[in-house]
Amino acid sequence: MTKYLFVYHGGSVPTTPAEQARVMDLWGRWFGAMGAAVVDGGNPVGQSHTVLPSGAVAAHGGANPASGYSIVQAASLEAALAHAKGCPILQAGGSVEVAPVIDM
Repeated sequence: MTKYLFVYHGGSVPTTPAEQARVMDLWGRWFGAMGAAVVDGGNPVGQSHTVLPSGAVAAHGGANPASGYSIVQAASLEAALAHAKGCPILQAGGSVEVAPVIDM
């Protein structure tokens, strides 16, 4: 089985404790449904910065900054994409980038 990096982009931030609890429940259910496929549930990430070839640093990580990540194991890219389609961030207007992790 291959490991896949899920990079989350965007999505809204819950503004009330009740909304935060609801969103956390959605994430917990999604991870629970994937079971042992979740290698690393990951975390949200803070403000990103990009180091450019010139050495200059650009804030905000470019056009589509990451808002979090996870590592999921799947039998194929299609299976990984099927897992990603259930991600709660999609309901919040965000997206999930899926890439195979290459063992070196």
